[in-house]
Amino acid sequence: GGHARDEFGSYQHGSLTSLPPDFGNLRCLTHLDLSFNRLSILPSCILHLPSLRVLLVSHNSLVTLPEDFGHLSKLTFFSAMKNQLKDLPQSIGELSMLQDLDLSENALELLPEELGNLHNCTELDLSGNRLLSIPDSLANLKSLRRLHLHSNLLVTVPASLASLPNLSRLDLQNNCLRAIPAEIQTLPFVHIRGNPLGETEPSPQAGLNSLHNVINSCISSGSFTITSEGCKVILACGIHFYFPPGAASDPVRIYFRSLTPDPQWVKLRHHDVLLSRVLELQPHGVQFQQEVQIWMPYISPQTPHQHEVVVRTLSGQSWSDLKTRVKQKRKSKKCVAHCCVLHFSWFLVVSRLVQNECKVPAEGTLLFSSVDPNIKVIFPPGVTEEPRHVKLQVLPVSAEEIQEITAHAGCRASPLLYLSQDSAVDFLKPVRIQLPLPPGVTGLNLDRSRLHILHGDLEGQAWNDITSEVVLEFTHLYAVFEVTHFSWYWLWYTTKTYIGGIAKKVYERLRLYQVNFIALQRKRDPEQVLLQCVPKHKVDPVLKKLQDRYRGPEPSDMVEMFEGEQFFAAFERGISIDMDRPDCVDGRLSFIFYSHLKNMKEIYVTSPVDRKGQAVKGQVSFYRGAVPDSIPEDASRRRKGPDSLWLATLPIKLPQLKPRWDENPGPPYGFSFPPLNLGNAETGYLTQANLLSIARRVGADWQSIGLNLGLTYQQIERIGYNNREDLNKQILDMLFSWAQQNSEDPDCVSKLITAMKESGRQDIADEIEAIIELGRQKYSESIRRVGLEQESSTEDSAIAMM
Repeated sequence: GGHARDEFGSYQHGSLTSLPPDFGNLRCLTHLDLSFNRLSILPSCILHLPSLRVLLVSHNSLVTLPEDFGHLSKLTFFSAMKNQLKDLPQSIGELSMLQDLDLSENALELLPEELGNLHNCTELDLSGNRLLSIPDSLANLKSLRRLHLHSNLLVTVPASLASLPNLSRLDLQNNCLRAIPAEIQTLPFVHIRGNPLGETEPSPQAGLNSLHNVINSCISSGSFTITSEGCKVILACGIHFYFPPGAASDPVRIYFRSLTPDPQWVKLRHHDVLLSRVLELQPHGVQFQQEVQIWMPYISPQTPHQHEVVVRTLSGQSWSDLKTRVKQKRKSKKCVAHCCVLHFSWFLVVSRLVQNECKVPAEGTLLFSSVDPNIKVIFPPGVTEEPRHVKLQVLPVSAEEIQEITAHAGCRASPLLYLSQDSAVDFLKPVRIQLPLPPGVTGLNLDRSRLHILHGDLEGQAWNDITSEVVLEFTHLYAVFEVTHFSWYWLWYTTKTYIGGIAKKVYERLRLYQVNFIALQRKRDPEQVLLQCVPKHKVDPVLKKLQDRYRGPEPSDMVEMFEGEQFFAAFERGISIDMDRPDCVDGRLSFIFYSHLKNMKEIYVTSPVDRKGQAVKGQVSFYRGAVPDSIPEDASRRRKGPDSLWLATLPIKLPQLKPRWDENPGPPYGFSFPPLNLGNAETGYLTQANLLSIARRVGADWQSIGLNLGLTYQQIERIGYNNREDLNKQILDMLFSWAQQNSEDPDCVSKLITAMKESGRQDIADEIEAIIELGRQKYSESIRRVGLEQESSTEDSAIAMM
């Protein structure tokens, strides 16, 4: 009969696919966090938690919600963002106490009318779905303050939304709206950028040369529809498509994403270089009647003639390279790769070793390298019963490289030759391979005891001397030998007896890039730090471009990294960052090195040290992480210092805070406000000093931030007029006016963070979250010291931090 205290359950960042059936016996559980797991179905035992008020299931794989989802009658906060939800049960309308509903970044195409029954809902986020329209019943949500509908496929929006009495933000950006009701368009808080307003509807019957057949994705909606008439599509990221007439028999909705490279979707082979972002086209595996043409922009590799650019795609379970044509636009110097496909999946542009190939028939043939025509492979008659395809790649190696790596002037080597075939059966007759003799060696001065034929495995990790196993023939310029199966082949000329270890060392070094790390701070805001990993030859141009806005130490010493290698940046000695960032692993920022991409992040740092009395002299250190498949462990561990994975350290200095931003500097800019403590002990406070620190970052965005905080358009105008001669006063008046009005709202800090994000000020949002994180830590430490578990200050404060 007594009041049950709040019970919290957090199972995020795990690998849960289900929950035990008796989980429903936790009758007092009020807050449950199952984010970042692998749930494809919402466990039914959750529906038997009568006290549940907060449920977080974001970043899972949910496709639908159970029909009896409405049983969670006490639910006030529900987040299912970044799942795969395609529909919602009608029972969702029975959640009469629900105040905050986040269904962003799913696959919703239709919404139930019952959604209009959520009369207590104040925030509804439906962004990043596939909605073509929204039900008129949303006009019944009289408590609604914020409605997020951006990045959908909306072609219409009901005018009745303008009658919602408490609505302070309506986000319709990046949809397909060609017209918006006048009642909505005049609202001061509506956001409509990224819509084709005023444009006429494309006509499918128009000829392919007509502009009406061009679909321009400046709407950034993430999808478009093609018909049997065909069309041309231009994405905002510069990718073009051409669907010829008849490519699709029925209208097909195509979904696209342009993704930051991730090892999961970037499959590189030895000596490959990534040149583009990753393009995902869905539905995966969709088949077209005719080839669809794709043009993908990429970064010019500026590599020697032994490399070529290709588009790589996932076909079934394996990656393959498409026949690719490249073009560089003279004026813009932009490079574009063109290919044709009959299927959709993942696509990226890579630079690979030039590949020559041929079909080997039973009567035999000849294959030679276009990089070095002196390299030939001769297939005699009867070499195979069934025709098979053979591929050849060559990597030239200069004498200077060999000498530098081996530190031995007597070592010389031929180009590296890689041969592969599409059959697992050895050839029926020996295949003759011709390799040029190493530089400076001819048939006249040849010492056969110094010549070695090396055979490498597919990963280049083991090099075996097969000189005694093959019959060698020599001409004045070439060595010829015979084999029955394919892999790497390398001709060496040296006085060394055991050459396999030397070859392995050289091969590894040929795949490494020499790089430097950069850590710079903005001159106007030293808490904004730019981190970058730059190939050695690009360091000076990059620094020259940044020197007007940034200052910092000299670049780090040179280190070596593989294409696709993971590394981390850790802030140390009194400097910290927001640990809740998705790219933060165990307190360190995660990077993936791609030699032709930027490898750069710009973040805000903070310090738990009191900076009113002194500056903070900290540092950022870089450490190795995971390396691409097939790279040996000893190659990735360049041991330096006490940490075997340490790469480099650069200093970071946060200056002493200026007196005018101290906690009690007197009335700032003529204002005098009573002391403020936004938030609560459990989540941490934002003090007057914190708000002053935030205010100095706001700048010209203050009006947008004020509107997103819920201030009316008239209030913003009045603040601007009353302080029209002083931008700093406008910012302070806006921020502290809002703070005074909302100081009793336990959710105010969360709303401040959201407003900053919605205003495009992620940097300020990160700073606030860092302050709150510190407060959370202090509160937890105090709880541990006294050995108590206190109740949450309020239900909403816990919701704000979820």
